[in-house]
Amino acid sequence: MLTRHARPGALRKALKLGVQGFVSKSAEPAHIVSVIKTLHGGKRWIDPDISALAVIDDCPLTDREIDVPRVTGEGYAVADIAARLHLAEGTVRNYLSHAMQKTQTPDPARSGAVRA
Repeated sequence: MLTRHARPGALRKALKLGVQGFVSKSAEPAHIVSVIKTLHGGKRWIDPDISALAVIDDCPLTDREIDVPRVTGEGYAVADIAARLHLAEGTVRNYLSHAMQKTQTPDPARSGAVRA
């Protein structure tokens, strides 16, 4: 499976469907070719970084709830995150709020850590 959704949740679903290979579309072309050759040789290939994350079943966040904070960590404003992920700004705020609640992360705006 060549996918743009190279995340643990997508991997778990793909494995349940019998996928023998799992690699991100963002991988280097030479790497993708290598994976195809491996699969053609009858072997299985799963991205090791994604498979390592997939075995952690206790993550309470959905794939999208993981995406939004990841982009936030890159220093983007809500409007930028919304544009990058093709979401409405309110949806981004909702995902951030849900992720913070599920992980019991304190709101930096309420603690005074965020500057205007």
